[in-house]
Amino acid sequence: MTLSAGTDAVRQSLASFRQEREADWKAFEALLARVEKRAPRALSEDELLSLPLLYRSALSSLSVARATSLDSALIAYLEALCLRGYFYLYGARRSLRTRIGDFFLHDWPAAIRDLWREVWTSVGLTVIGAIAGYWLVAADKRWYDAIIAPSLAGGRNPDSSAETLRSVLYGGGDHFLSGFAAYLFTHNTQVSILAFALGFAFAVPSVLIILMNGCMLGAIFQIYAAKGLGFELGGWLSIHGTTELFAIAIAGAAGMRIGTSIAFPGELTRMAAAARAGRVAATAMIGVTVMLLFAGLLEGIGRQTITSDLARYSIGGGMLALWICYFYLFRMVRHGDR
Repeated sequence: MTLSAGTDAVRQSLASFRQEREADWKAFEALLARVEKRAPRALSEDELLSLPLLYRSALSSLSVARATSLDSALIAYLEALCLRGYFYLYGARRSLRTRIGDFFLHDWPAAIRDLWREVWTSVGLTVIGAIAGYWLVAADKRWYDAIIAPSLAGGRNPDSSAETLRSVLYGGGDHFLSGFAAYLFTHNTQVSILAFALGFAFAVPSVLIILMNGCMLGAIFQIYAAKGLGFELGGWLSIHGTTELFAIAIAGAAGMRIGTSIAFPGELTRMAAAARAGRVAATAMIGVTVMLLFAGLLEGIGRQTITSDLARYSIGGGMLALWICYFYLFRMVRHGDR
């Protein structure tokens, strides 16, 4: 009899608890459903003002339910309802347009500034690789075939005549040049992905890939410079190269950040350090994709149709100045920041 009486008392308490407060829960749930499917403007002014009141009422109900060990299903329902209310009232609610705007105005430049040491290390490695490649081919032209894959060389080698090399630079939109440009873009995209993806191995593969990419650049430059066409090749490459090489440097920097974070995690665990570095690196890599798309447009259109050396250098230099100003000089803020 005592057990039965106790059970009846609990049931009565639960029924009374529901009867007193369930109307508020249902009202809160209905309002959340409306604003989640549409927007805050779907509610009237009174309904918007009632949202925080109903949220606090739901929290109070949850507190009582937990303290008195009421029905576990009811506790789970109230927890889910309060969580929805919390994310709506206090969570970040941004439209897709706002998120895209924040990425370009704040997140991407901030990630590149955070990676400044790795970025300029990557740029330095590219320069070192280019000098090494130039010097090796100048010392022994057999190094050219060891450095440059036949598919990338496109038939050009240290024995090519000046006329043959010049025809590539000023050949306009012929089939070979367009095909070579497409191949070069694909190659540099692959280099960017590998430099980032292999960075987890303590950054060693990223460093080697960036060095090798610079070495290839130096080897190609040497055969043109030897025929008196170094200035012309620089213009031909600069239209898209300043954007593309900068993108590769950033990709290498992102890989280095992850690799060095794993190698030297500091007070964090290796997994925690890698996760923290990965957030910055991933943001930078999304931007690298944008840069490579820009480079592809410049390569596919500008470099094939513009044959003036001055115009080529102007476009390449202008793009480099634009990226540097965007990343390092303009300090734009996130939407809603003070």
